[in-house]
Amino acid sequence: MVNYFAHVQVYDLIIFQTIILIIALSNIWVTHRIRRHSPPQIFPTVSILLPVRNEERNIAKCVESLLEQDYPSFEILVLDDQSSDGTRSILERIAVSQPRLRILDGIPPSSDQVGKNWACSQLAQRAQGELILFTDADTRHHKNTLRTIVTALMGENADLLTGFPHQEVRTWGEYLLVPFFSWILLSFIPLVLGYKIQRPALSSAVGQLMLFKRDAYFAIGGHASVSSSIVEDMSLAGRIMAAKFRWRVSYVADLISCRMYQSSWEAVDGFTKNLFAVFEYRLLPFLFAYIWLVVMFWKPLIILGLMISGQSLQAQPVSLAVCLILSLLLWLIHYIEMDFPFGLAFLYPFTVLANVGVAFRSLVYSLGGRVTWKGRPIARTHWKWL
Repeated sequence: MVNYFAHVQVYDLIIFQTIILIIALSNIWVTHRIRRHSPPQIFPTVSILLPVRNEERNIAKCVESLLEQDYPSFEILVLDDQSSDGTRSILERIAVSQPRLRILDGIPPSSDQVGKNWACSQLAQRAQGELILFTDADTRHHKNTLRTIVTALMGENADLLTGFPHQEVRTWGEYLLVPFFSWILLSFIPLVLGYKIQRPALSSAVGQLMLFKRDAYFAIGGHASVSSSIVEDMSLAGRIMAAKFRWRVSYVADLISCRMYQSSWEAVDGFTKNLFAVFEYRLLPFLFAYIWLVVMFWKPLIILGLMISGQSLQAQPVSLAVCLILSLLLWLIHYIEMDFPFGLAFLYPFTVLANVGVAFRSLVYSLGGRVTWKGRPIARTHWKWL
């Protein structure tokens, strides 16, 4: 029975991995193709909205990169969400010579609101632009970012444009955890189907870059409609799709860079906040997904180890080799696409284990009401089976 199971499952894994590979390659093609459009004759005004809380190590470089945009008409609104460090003084120093930059004072959120969502709602109410761009303080923007993404949005006649910035990683926690989220979205959400079928489960977005048409943003209720969501970017994308608006994902790794976390433990805490929330606190889908990830990438390695140790298994060496090559290839093309260090792809078994570990930490912390972010507690999770 063990021999038969090993033999059959290798072939099953090859089929599943091939499907994932097709999805990933098609997504790469789709996200690059969206940049083919010619610039519009008239560029609409853009409001760049930036919620910040205790971002003194990031805020200057982020705002300066936004102020340097090669774009005819834009404003930058930064909401200081009760920072206790030097964020406000840095912003005020920059604003003295930059009339495009406005600094807003944030009002504290209520107990049932996630602070970032409330901050974004306040920003949106003050925005004057025809387009609204949400980004994060830990991003850096090439001077052509705004011109490029507005061209893509208008060329696609989309209501929401998003994309995956290049993520800078420097510690082992970042190496193993940060690439995982974009790998999941690139490999498991077929954009070609998502654009046509319009099912919220097939939508995705990245909060570091969300460019909305103003009317569409307010039509879905904006951030106020997802005030308690920890993964507000995914929630907003779902609402855009549910309302039958058009959304698109663009390649932007050459335009925007970001270092989400500054240490291994920051990365652990950040993904602890998100990994159970991404499943909308549905326990069985969460358990199935992470258990299946372990099976998909560790089962071939275990079978290989047993064969090397002299166990007589029915798994064919050729099929096992194909399975292992596909496993590596699935990670390798993502690391190349997103410009991660090439060698990290070969650590994919440990990347899987690290993220599964943090995912179960997310489960425990969420159920126990122990999740915090930016010094604020996040309300205890109301989970469900499905």
